[in-house]
Amino acid sequence: MPVLPGAEPYRHEGGEVGVLLCHGFTGSPQSLRPWARYLAEQGLTVSLPLLPGHGTRWEDMALTGWPDWYAEVDRELRALRRRCAKVFVVGLSMGGALALRLAAKHGAGVEGVVVVNPANKVHGLSAYALPVARHVVRTTKGISSDIARQGVLEKGYDRVPLHSAHSLRTFLRLVDGELPQVTQPLLLLHSVQDHVVPPADSARILGRVSSTDVTEILLEQSYHVATLDHDADRIFEESYAFIARIAPSVGKEGTAVGG
Repeated sequence: MPVLPGAEPYRHEGGEVGVLLCHGFTGSPQSLRPWARYLAEQGLTVSLPLLPGHGTRWEDMALTGWPDWYAEVDRELRALRRRCAKVFVVGLSMGGALALRLAAKHGAGVEGVVVVNPANKVHGLSAYALPVARHVVRTTKGISSDIARQGVLEKGYDRVPLHSAHSLRTFLRLVDGELPQVTQPLLLLHSVQDHVVPPADSARILGRVSSTDVTEILLEQSYHVATLDHDADRIFEESYAFIARIAPSVGKEGTAVGG
């Protein structure tokens, strides 16, 4: 299936410091593209892949699961490590969980982690029904475009395949068990008001990681997709300051691929 306009992956060849950006569940690179471009403008090498089953139609996503999504970002991280001296992983929502698992599994191969409204658990009584319900009902309503800023939309699915939601639940439980293996510097930004991922998820993550260099920032003007919301500029600037503090050399600017 053709990729939805705006949902294409993005890459930029910059300097010796690389950043891998991971988008969220049912979303696409569109939600992180302004962030990726900002980091590219600072001279960083940037990779923002499109996760399998995303950016086309929900029927495609129903055929994928967390091993497919994680394999994609793992492959991109390995490619960045061959190209760059130091690599950071960042992510939004489920993308935050993907970034945290990359940090847990790759250890010294990841220099630092930045997560925005990271997901840690599928909440609600419906989560416990997923193992059975997914065989009876194909989809439920979408979760995209939780944005306070008027006139801004996220390029995501309007339906959530329950097979994929069940896989997400399995993945988040796996990542929760691996959080103590995360030792890298961590910057966690989360919205005070989020209609998709509650603040309890961020609190759980902060309480379980083994990182000693930890910064928590509250986003008071944005909802879940904060990277497209009123606090977007702050996210971009704080993340770059975090990266520059840990890896001062950002190299030269390069060329962007993917628009």
